[in-house]
Amino acid sequence: MAAPKKAKASTSAKILYQPVGLITSILAGLIASAVFKQVWKRASPNSEGDPPNPTQSEFPLKEILLAAVIQGAIFSGVRAIVQRQGAKAFAKATGEWPGD
Repeated sequence: MAAPKKAKASTSAKILYQPVGLITSILAGLIASAVFKQVWKRASPNSEGDPPNPTQSEFPLKEILLAAVIQGAIFSGVRAIVQRQGAKAFAKATGEWPGD
C-alpha cells in the first residue's frame, strides 16, 4: 500500500489549530501527570510513593534519575498521543492537516 500524500498546511489551518494545540498540550500534561503519579506509586522504592525532587537531599541520585526518566518517557508518550489525536480531529473537522 502506498503512503498517503502529505498535504501542506495552509496558514489559516495553522492559525486555527493554535487554540486546539494549546488545549491538547494542557490536556496531555494533566493526563501524563496523573499517569506518572500512579506509575511512581507502584514503582517507588520509598514508602510515601511521592516522586522525589532533585533538591531533596534525603533521596539518592539513582532514585531521582529513575523518577526523571520514567516521568520524561510518560510525558513524551502521552503528549505525542494526545497531540496526534488532536491533529487528526482537527483535520477531520476542517479537511486540512494543521502541521508541517
